[in-house]
Amino acid sequence: MDWDRIRIFLAVARHGQILAAAKQLGLNHATVGRQLTALEKELGTKLVERRTTGSELTKAGKALMGAAEAAESAFLQVGNSFSNTSESITGTVRVGVPDGLGNYFLARELAGFAADHPDLVIQLVPLPRTFSLSQREADIAITLDRPKQGRLVIRKLTDYTLSVYAAHSYVERYGAIKSERDLTDRLFVTHIEDLIYSRALDYAARLGKLMKRRFECGSVVAQMEAVRNGHGIGILHDYATHDMPELVRLLPEIGFTRNYWMLMHPDTKDTRGIAAVAAYISHVTRAARGLFVAQ
Repeated sequence: MDWDRIRIFLAVARHGQILAAAKQLGLNHATVGRQLTALEKELGTKLVERRTTGSELTKAGKALMGAAEAAESAFLQVGNSFSNTSESITGTVRVGVPDGLGNYFLARELAGFAADHPDLVIQLVPLPRTFSLSQREADIAITLDRPKQGRLVIRKLTDYTLSVYAAHSYVERYGAIKSERDLTDRLFVTHIEDLIYSRALDYAARLGKLMKRRFECGSVVAQMEAVRNGHGIGILHDYATHDMPELVRLLPEIGFTRNYWMLMHPDTKDTRGIAAVAAYISHVTRAARGLFVAQ
């Protein structure tokens, strides 16, 4: 049995779409389809029901997926044992992370770690979304919620806080904010409700009751830039505002505490590169704990 065809089948099974699997594998859509058909012909059974809405595994496909993942795990564990005998940290490690943490903390920290390890490639993916370890979208994922199910290695990374901010220029132009009543009719810079990917992002509801005028952004960076440039009031990550003297914290009695969780797949967590990057992320986050929680 051709392992390349099994690898292609696994990608289709995990993504539920031939096109998505092709993108992950860096292959042509038609090539993936042909290899999948060839595997089915080789095994003499249908593995995937192909529909316009996606692909669904047959009973035989589900059985093959379990066996293929077990084989993949065995290959990964053998590879780990070889890589861990090397003194240098090598390979590529992809870290999927919420855009606030990725852009305002981990970008500078992980870039420094990569600079110290020339044979290591770190791929930081700071996006407002979740990442699937089972689909190999990332080697390390940081989430806002602690997963309740799944075969994962889970570590709490840190608590973090968010507060209400505006630019000094905004306060000078539109007047001071001394109480929640002063927020009425101010422009609220916030997220887009139907793009929320975690229940931990529900903190905007409190101010949204007062501030009916809204400028909604799909990322933390966009919200930050709108507030920094004096256009409105927003709820921002306290650690991200640390080096931004143009911002002023408003209404300190209003604050929100949330958590970051670090996830790894049990089959790859001990790979030298992944283990080293995960340990470094834990170390620098612990060292900066005072930065993450507003006093």
